Amino acid sequence: MLSRAVGLAVVALLIAGTAPTAPAYAAGHGYVRLAHLSPDTPAVDVYLSSQTGAIKEQIFPGVGYGVMSDYLALPAGGYTVAMRPSGAPKSQPPVLTTQVSVAAGQAYTVAGVGRYADLGLRVLADDLTLPSNGQAKVRVISASVQAPLLAVALPDGTPVAENVAFATATAYQQVKPGDWRLVIKPADGGAPSGLDCVLKPGNVYSMLILDGPNGLRAELRTDASRDGGVPTGGVETGGGGTAPKPLWPMAGAGVLVLVAAGAVWRLTALLAARPRASRASRRAQVW
Repeated sequence: MLSRAVGLAVVALLIAGTAPTAPAYAAGHGYVRLAHLSPDTPAVDVYLSSQTGAIKEQIFPGVGYGVMSDYLALPAGGYTVAMRPSGAPKSQPPVLTTQVSVAAGQAYTVAGVGRYADLGLRVLADDLTLPSNGQAKVRVISASVQAPLLAVALPDGTPVAENVAFATATAYQQVKPGDWRLVIKPADGGAPSGLDCVLKPGNVYSMLILDGPNGLRAELRTDASRDGGVPTGGVETGGGGTAPKPLWPMAGAGVLVLVAAGAVWRLTALLAARPRASRASRRAQVW
């Protein structure tokens, strides 16, 4: 009975240490990343501040077109994002500002979008839920004025996204993973462009369509992965130190499992060394 209980305990510990496969979020935290997606807007300095003082103000200088940061793990709450011309003093009024309410376990992309004349900040809700059944998951964010309306398809013509307008983002959808050359087709009949990419099973991606010097260019960003979780950067908290890591370190979990298993084995050995004395004691009590 004892050996069976010990065996079950060890199995349970091993299962607990290896079961998680989806990104695990730090308790009470959400995720925000920042992007510059306005083709004719010069580089900007981006300011991220907490409305409650939960973190120290973060400044990202000289952010240029096409740049997208890693996710920042932030305590749930309200934040202000502001953009100023690169190198402008903080005392200068921002060119753009917006508010984002960060909910625990949710992720957002705050992007400067549109042409400079009507530039705006948009908050995109990111769905980092991992795809099922060995699929990949991808969405398209259009930041190209050269193709005000476009479509993206797999080489065999299977659509990934259709009728994607400038300064908009599609919903995520599951696609077959593989080593693909995605085809980007402007709706006005312009020359199509391609993106050689590897869509790994279990991963979540955002595909940026950008203006390049010789036409459209596309870049793939990994939003989340089955192996590595959510790509994040460190953020200083208001009280000093850093925000909690968003993922449980699996190496540490493995060590804990080994330590626990070792402790169980040692307990089993100690108990096994005393059976005769225990039986003798029981016989004395019975007889």
